Amino acid sequence: MPHTQPPSPTGRTPGVARLARGAAVGAGLALMPLTVACGGGADEASGERKASKSPAISAVRAGVVAPAKVEVIAGLTGCKARIRIEADELRQGVCHTEDVDYLVTTFPEERFKEAWLESASVYRADFLVGPRWIVSAKIDALRKFRERTGGEIVSHSGMGPTGGR
Repeated sequence: MPHTQPPSPTGRTPGVARLARGAAVGAGLALMPLTVACGGGADEASGERKASKSPAISAVRAGVVAPAKVEVIAGLTGCKARIRIEADELRQGVCHTEDVDYLVTTFPEERFKEAWLESASVYRADFLVGPRWIVSAKIDALRKFRERTGGEIVSHSGMGPTGGR
């Protein structure tokens, strides 16, 4: 009889199953450019890519709506994130590029994202918000990232005295 791992106390998927699921997602993402490239209307698509400065495949164009990992969102924004928080409620990675420093945060459940946004409302900040993920950066960077990741820009005016912004 095959040996199976019991679920962890936190309810997370055991390591082997998590690796298998990650490999399946990775394989699907690796095949996505092939399916897009082989689709009809290639002349239109190549003209469209030349007209815009966004990457050939973005989450928006690919129709990605499922929650993503920190590493996937960071890759779409042009960085390789350094994970700084790994907790049951969230994962957060730091991105540093020549243009901007920013954070990518993902959540296992929508309610954790909503709680995070609620507590961040006391700060004067802008966020790019998607399904169970948030990117924290300057507004100009968020506008650029939105073309690649989708999501909605949310601005908090903060509390207390206003500073120069």
